[in-house]
Order: sequence, then C-alpha cells, then structure tokens
Amino acid sequence: MSAQTPAYLNPKLSVEERVQDLLSRMTLEEKVGQLMQWDARDEDLSFINTRFPGSILHILGEKLNRAMDLAAQNRLAIPLIVGEDAIHGHSFWKGANIFPTQLAMAASWNIDLLERVGRVTAEEAAPTGIHWTFSPVLCLTRDLRWGRTDETFGEDPYLIGEFGAALIRGYQGKGLDDPQGILATAKHYAGYSETQGGRDASEADISQRKLRSYFLPPFERAARAGAMTFMTGYQSMEGVPSTMNHWLLTEVLKDEWGFKGIVVTDWDNVGRLVYEQKVCTDYVEAAVVAVRAGNDMMMTTPQFFEAAIEAVRSGKLAESEIDAPCARLLALKFRMGLFENPRRPNLEQATIEINRADHRAINLEAARQSLILLQNNGLLPLDPTKLKSIALIGPNADDDLQQLGDWSLGASQHPPEAGKHPREKTTTLLDGLRNLTPANLKIHYERGCSIADDDTTGIPAAVAAAQKADVVVAVVGDHLNFVGETLSTATLELQGGQIELLNALEKTGKPMVVVLVNSKPLVLPPSAKNAAAIIEVFNPGMEGGTAVAEALFGLLNPAGKLTISIPVHVGQQPIFYSQVRGQHGSRYADLTQEPLFPFGHGLSYTKYAYSNLRLSSSKLAQGESVKVFVDVENIGQRAGVEIVQVYVSDVVTSVTWVNKALKGFARVSLNPGEKKTVEVELPFDSFRIVNAKAEYIVEAGEFEILVGPSSRDKELLKTTLVI
Repeated sequence: MSAQTPAYLNPKLSVEERVQDLLSRMTLEEKVGQLMQWDARDEDLSFINTRFPGSILHILGEKLNRAMDLAAQNRLAIPLIVGEDAIHGHSFWKGANIFPTQLAMAASWNIDLLERVGRVTAEEAAPTGIHWTFSPVLCLTRDLRWGRTDETFGEDPYLIGEFGAALIRGYQGKGLDDPQGILATAKHYAGYSETQGGRDASEADISQRKLRSYFLPPFERAARAGAMTFMTGYQSMEGVPSTMNHWLLTEVLKDEWGFKGIVVTDWDNVGRLVYEQKVCTDYVEAAVVAVRAGNDMMMTTPQFFEAAIEAVRSGKLAESEIDAPCARLLALKFRMGLFENPRRPNLEQATIEINRADHRAINLEAARQSLILLQNNGLLPLDPTKLKSIALIGPNADDDLQQLGDWSLGASQHPPEAGKHPREKTTTLLDGLRNLTPANLKIHYERGCSIADDDTTGIPAAVAAAQKADVVVAVVGDHLNFVGETLSTATLELQGGQIELLNALEKTGKPMVVVLVNSKPLVLPPSAKNAAAIIEVFNPGMEGGTAVAEALFGLLNPAGKLTISIPVHVGQQPIFYSQVRGQHGSRYADLTQEPLFPFGHGLSYTKYAYSNLRLSSSKLAQGESVKVFVDVENIGQRAGVEIVQVYVSDVVTSVTWVNKALKGFARVSLNPGEKKTVEVELPFDSFRIVNAKAEYIVEAGEFEILVGPSSRDKELLKTTLVI
C-alpha cells in the first residue's frame, strides 16, 4: 500500500482499525447515509450520490452495475450491501429455482435438506449481485387466519429454531467472505405473528415471559447459528412497537445474546412510528427513538436522512449515537470483503447457476419430502395397469402461480409488469401426471371452478369428466388473492366455487383423491373429508407436479409430517398442539377442540410399529443430557422413512406451562420387516421452563418423555425421568 492510501483500504489491518479510520473520515451526512437502505426500483439512482446509502434493495441485473458505479464515485467509495427477498429461492429472478415455501419444506423434518436449499438459493442469488436475503422467517404460526402463515415453519419453537439455523448455514456458507454466500436475516424479531383476530401487524398481546417462553427461542438459536442480520417486526407489544423496543433489540439481542451483526427495520418501520402507530410526533423524534432502541439500518424510510441529521444538529441525538450503528455496518462490510470485491453481478455465471441440473434435483427432492399423506383408505397408490382413465379436476391442477405461492414473480410483492417465472420452468400437477402416465391411461382435465371469484360454470364439464373416469383427483386450495402481507382471511373455508365443485364430484360416486395446494391449513368440507385419500402439498414449488404424480402412482412413498395443526373449524383458533394446561372441560359445547389432523401427523404407504421406549438414565443431574431410545419397525410391504418425534412434559411446574413440547426428532429409513433402534439425545435445556420472573430454569421433579409418530397422545409411548 502506498503512503497516501487510506488505512481503511488496507486489508492487512484489523477490521477494528479499518472501521475507526473510515469513521474518522466520514461526515455526519455520510454516516447517516450508511444507516439507510433505499428502495432502488425507480430508474433514478441519483440518491446514491446525494444520500450515500449503506444498502439498496429491489435492484437486479445491469441496473445494479450502474448503482455500484455510482457508489464507487462517492468521496469514500464505500461499497453497497444489496438486499433482495430470496424467500424460497431467488424469488424475483426470472427462471431461478423456486422451492416449496417454508411451511411446505418444514414437512420434510430434514435439516440437511433445508441447508442444501439455502445453499442453492445463495449460489443462484450471489452471481446476480445480491449479498443479502431477508430470510428465514422465524415466526410461530398462532392464528391460521394470518396471511403470512405460509412463510413460517409452523407452530413449534424448537422446530423453527432448528430449521432456521439450517437455512442460515446454507445461505451464509463458509463465512462472511464466501463469495457464493449471502447474508441471512432472522425475522420478524419478535412476536409479529401473535396477531389479534389473525390481522396482520396488529397489536400483539405478549408479555416478556411469553416472549421468552415461545417467541424468542428460535431467534436465540439463529443468533447462535451465526445469522448476521435481524429484522424487526411491524407490530407493537405492550404499547411499544418492535422498532423502538430497546429491551428487545439491545438488552436481549445485543447484550444478552452477544449479537454482533446488524438490526434492520422492516419496510418503513421508522416512518410507521409517525403515520401508522402514531407514537412519534415527527420524523426527527422517530429517528431518535429508532437509533436509541438499537436499530442499525432503516429500510425504506427516506425521511430518516434529514431527520437524523436534524436530531444531531439540534442536540436531540449525539453524533456518537450515529457512530455506533455505522461502525457495526462498516465492520460487516469489511468482514464480507466488499471493499476488495464489491461482488458485482456476473450475469453469465447467474445463467449457469440457475440452470444447474443438481439445483433442479434438490428442488425436486424438496418437493418430494414436503408431501404429506393425510388420509388414505387404501386407494393410493394408484396402479396404472388397472385404470383406463383419471379425471384431474380443480382450479389448482394447472396453475403455476398458485403452486409457487407467495414471494415469487406474479405474487403481490412485484407489479404485474414484472411478469412471472417462465411457465416451462414449473411442472404443474397436470404436467406431472401427463409426464408419468402410460400411453394407455387417459387424463381428462377440467378446471371446474374459480377460487378468486364464484365462477362455477365449469362444474358440469368437471362432473362429466369424473363420470367417465375410474378415479378423480381433485386439486383445490387457495389463491394469491388470499395470501400474504395485509391479506389475512376472516375464514379458513375453501373460497370461490370449490365447495360446490367437491360436492358435485362426491355425488358421482367415483373414488376421489383430494390434493391440497394451499398456503396454510384450510377447513375442509365433508365432501373433502369423505375422500378416499387426502394429500397436503401446501405450495410445493416448481417441481411439485412431478412429486405429486410420483406419490399418486407409488413411485414415491410419502414421508412428510405436519408442522402445523389442521383445524376442523376456524373457531377452534388457536389450535396448535402445545396448549397451556388448565381449563374447564376438554371441548367446546358444540364442537371438539381436537384438530382434524394434528401437529406431527403424516401417513405412509407402509406402517410402523414403536416399542421398547427406554432412557440412558432414569435420573438426571444438573447440566447432564439424557439419551432416548425407541425401536421402530417397518411392518408393511414398502420401504419408507419414518419421522420419530420426542416430546417432553414437565408433570408439575411452579407456573402454568404447556402440556408437552417437542424437543427432538429423527428421520429413519426402513425396509419392509426392518427394525432399528432410534436414538435422540435431549440436552439439559430441553427440560427448562420460564418462571414467573421470566427466567429460564429447570425445576426438580418428574418429567414424562413421550415418543411416537405424531403429537396425538394416544399414539405416544411414555416413560418417566426424574431431575
């Protein structure tokens, strides 16, 4: 390095030395600019030279090269961090692999698979110039009416933490300087999903004890797994919006957990303090409280620039309070190596990555493992040699947009002129069935009805197709009109003409398989519940049609299990399995409290028998772990994979606590007649509760260890452990 080269440009110096040198050279305007993430969808990018942003988002292709050129022209040439919503694949890059949604992938209960999905997403996003994805979502689903249910991993804190950590490892790869890695974001921190009436971003009724009990553990797991960014939620708790919650952002995340990354607000959360939640009189006040709460980057609040500068110059905010988050951001950029390599787009490499055969293979494997066989009276798998024709009926049988789901081109996050993913990239259920059906087996396809409106004019043709077929496969579910941010639903019923369609198909008397392509659990009418078989696929991604066709014909033995409970009626909310003990009675006066299909449920084309549950020790001392052993035997005629679930119930607690909680699981492959001993180790923290002082403690006493194929009590083996 020459004597004139600034110290911050010397990669041989420590990150701390480089940060301090750069900070000392920056004006207040440049420091404030670094704390901002700008929406770069407009063609006018002049703000890069007038507002010096630290990050931009929603910018792709050659336009991103232009933005990076502009950043390089700034006085200090501080590189940009580029963010994008690569949610279940590189969502908004045309033709990229779109995987099953988080809720669908969770059904695999496969940590290694989720890590591989994260890695593929990073490998496809990085060469397009993207450094940062706003994923994974670590919210717990609490009310199924919430429009963002599909973005979650389901209802269990332990599973969410394990799956989130897997995606984080996949995204971030070998480390921050991995040129094929992208930053992961743990969101929405925290409690965003505890809605009132399922309404998106409504006031959340959550105490600190409740946060520590259910909502914070997945985020602590993410911090320990190395997530370098956290995103705040839209909601407020006990009157305090997440974005101005000092206890949450600083005391817990940064001080208690030792988080060294950055906290980014969600979309215009600083502005919402003024115009939506109305807890600040103006943007100057909002800037002060946002910085002091512990936010490091303000997403898409352009007014923050002038407001923060005014706050410092008027003495409401010390410049050192701007320096602290600015230093965190600069440290991240240095650790990523962006000053040496800004990671510009390489569109030729991007084309190679999104067309890699091994990426597509992982997409197909994710779709296969996400399928859940909810019900089967023996009709499945179908034997094509014994059938002459199949009627494939339903609005989601050949709808690529609904199959890909939210957060993909064609969904609400991008305008219609952005287009959608190339149709040939997605194998719909109709495509998959046609591809696998032998020539002598006819497929009669009819859409039947609409979901987005009440159009039922296609039902007579659907009935006619059913009447001349041996088997009906009815593909129903939901529509992007009823999915996503601000799009919560008051009901969980099948929308449009779907109930009328299913009723008409049932009346034909033909054996029926119902396939559910939906963003969240829906309430099924009797005509669906009476079907010979039900397969839940949620939004299975680009390869969903192949996976479903394989399952129908028995080329694939379904092994997926629900990570979310499916209710009988919308009025059962909340229906999640880990209910706090203590209520009068065990049912509604007019309805059961049991779900239609419980958390952990999923059938197979074979059967498994559990026996010989035992522990490595019947007593446990402080800090010790215990090993749980159970024998699982395949007593059917097909090879398969069983997902063994281990739950813990603290028999007597000093404060009210849940009836049981998942604390471990294992996937086990078994050939017909094969028996294996499955081992799951439970660390000491598996037995902790949160006491009345909101402290994590493990109380002495008796614990039940419950092991089986689902959360349903009657299916679980039990043994006792004493601490």
